[in-house]
Amino acid sequence: MEQLARELLEANAGKVTQNERLAQHTTMKIGGPADIMIIPNGIEGVRKTLELVKKYNTVWTIIGRGSNLLVSDKGIEGVVIKLGEGLDHLEIEGTKVRVGGGYSLIKLATLLSRQGLTGLEFAGGIPGSVGGAVYMNAGAHKSDMSEILVRAHILFADGTMEWLTNEEMEFSYRTSVLQKKRPGIVLEAELELQEGNREEVIALMQKNKDYRRDTQPWNFPCAGSIFRNPLPNYAGNLVERAGLKGYQIGGAKISEMHGNFIVNAGNATAQDVLDLISHVKQIIKEQFDVEMQTEVEIIGK
Repeated sequence: MEQLARELLEANAGKVTQNERLAQHTTMKIGGPADIMIIPNGIEGVRKTLELVKKYNTVWTIIGRGSNLLVSDKGIEGVVIKLGEGLDHLEIEGTKVRVGGGYSLIKLATLLSRQGLTGLEFAGGIPGSVGGAVYMNAGAHKSDMSEILVRAHILFADGTMEWLTNEEMEFSYRTSVLQKKRPGIVLEAELELQEGNREEVIALMQKNKDYRRDTQPWNFPCAGSIFRNPLPNYAGNLVERAGLKGYQIGGAKISEMHGNFIVNAGNATAQDVLDLISHVKQIIKEQFDVEMQTEVEIIGK
């Protein structure tokens, strides 16, 4: 690992740290150390990183702004590639948008609404990166990334780069081809929005933000929705009907505000959260005969 860290620094691929505590990089404030973490300084920096990771036959993990993630207490083996500064470029030309995978989704939605562009208002309260949103087809308010993505620039595990069209991304509910068949890193996204009435677009954005603030516990460290909605049911509703709101294991607690959120109520460990997830799955299965699937991505040793 020492030699790989040195070569990453020599390659000028980005900011490199060792034994970086990942709790500092997740919205849940949970997670042990990464052997190596790099914040690439651009697309070429990501490419160089993957090239060196392959040379040393080391495992790698990609993260963005740390939402929708539960990182193991033991941390993550190998190299963690964090997309942020360096992949936060933005170009707007009419209704067409080209944006880096490390760009904040909330920031993008806010900026575009102020320009009177409609189509991304649903993302007003989603605290992730553009890359993460494309990867998991993030959505809310009956819309998602598949509605506006034209194509995505992907760096695949074998080092090849390719633009995938919307169709080639094989989007479905909270899923894309990158999760199912072709693991890769979202370097950039091209989006197509529509011209709208600026005041109406801003008002809808604010309405969506207010709804999230009023119904979801963002005043506590959390990862967002823990479970996928087992349609036609809704995860939060099932948890509430099962009487599990407020249930706590260690420092992990089911929010009293929203049943599909687990919050870090104080020094929670990843194991606390995993135990709570298991408990919820068991109770929902017993009471409603519904198999709950996690939406949060569980990664690490």
